[in-house]
Amino acid sequence: MLPPSTAAQHPVAAKKTRRGHGRPTLYDVAEVAGVTQITVSRFFRSPELLAPETVQRVRQTVESVGYVPNLQAGQLASGRSRVVATLIPNVGHSVFAKTVQGLAEGLRVSGYEMLLTSKGYQPQREERQLREVLGWSPAAIVVTGLHRTAAAQQLLLDARGAGTPVVEIWDYPTRKTKHRELVQIGFNHRAAGQLMAAHLIDTGHQHVAYVDSGVTEDVRVHLRRDGFIGQARKCGVQAVVLTAPPGDALDGGGIILKHLLDLHPRITAAAFANDHLATGALLQARAHGIAIPERLALLGFGDFPISRHLHPGLSTVHTPTAEIGRIAAATVLEWMSRPVQPANAALDCTLIVRGSTKPALQRENAKP
Repeated sequence: MLPPSTAAQHPVAAKKTRRGHGRPTLYDVAEVAGVTQITVSRFFRSPELLAPETVQRVRQTVESVGYVPNLQAGQLASGRSRVVATLIPNVGHSVFAKTVQGLAEGLRVSGYEMLLTSKGYQPQREERQLREVLGWSPAAIVVTGLHRTAAAQQLLLDARGAGTPVVEIWDYPTRKTKHRELVQIGFNHRAAGQLMAAHLIDTGHQHVAYVDSGVTEDVRVHLRRDGFIGQARKCGVQAVVLTAPPGDALDGGGIILKHLLDLHPRITAAAFANDHLATGALLQARAHGIAIPERLALLGFGDFPISRHLHPGLSTVHTPTAEIGRIAAATVLEWMSRPVQPANAALDCTLIVRGSTKPALQRENAKP
């Protein structure tokens, strides 16, 4: 005897579904599984409320008939999607990847999904993206930074006024702003720059440099630069700023190292906008026999994985990137569960001291 066909086991696979789009419906799943539509709906929203054998039967039916929930129907009923719109500067940068992963993990068990988009450090592009995602009625909005166009800021304030939770991540303001209607989760970048300068000064350096990013719109990097220069001058230390060339950061770090030594031979320590620039400088120094840290101490930012595998290890600033994502997820979920705006979260950066910034000894006698 021939085995029963798939169509015989699941009639929905052999007949046209009740709706014009041709996809299996909630009704079809319920009919094949032998349960009510309410049970199928509960399987997707609160499976823990069902008996294990019921969960197994519905799951097998969903998989066999190829059912995909109609999220538009739920959105029409509730006025909200189950999407958390997330806007970040660069999806390819590892420092933001950790935040995205933390946010995704935090949302995973909630039934909400993340819609991710990258603005590429372009304020006008962020404004257009906000208009697009708001058209999908997101359950919440997570945006990076505090600096954007006036129109984009107004879009966020209007969304917040309409009841949509809006969270700004990665930055924490140095003082109160007029936009405190939005929740901030992040750290003070100016203070991070001060921390970097203080470390180099504490290890005995009197002539230091900050290597800035070539991305003009990267406000956070420039805030760290300002904090670094301000702290150096406050301590009576000579400080200069160099700007990395555009393009690959590792190449840029190597190029800037040559300019630094040629144009500022008295410099004995340099802080970089990120670990990739600092890594490029360190690798270039090793290739040309420049002693690190004896001739030049190097300090990065971000605590990227590569920083601990270099020789010498790259001193850097560890940022709470993954924690920002996790707290942002918990914040939007809490906010959606009760109509009370959560508190802001100010996080701290941590200095990681490795071999590239050992205390300076007799550096005034070091030759360029």
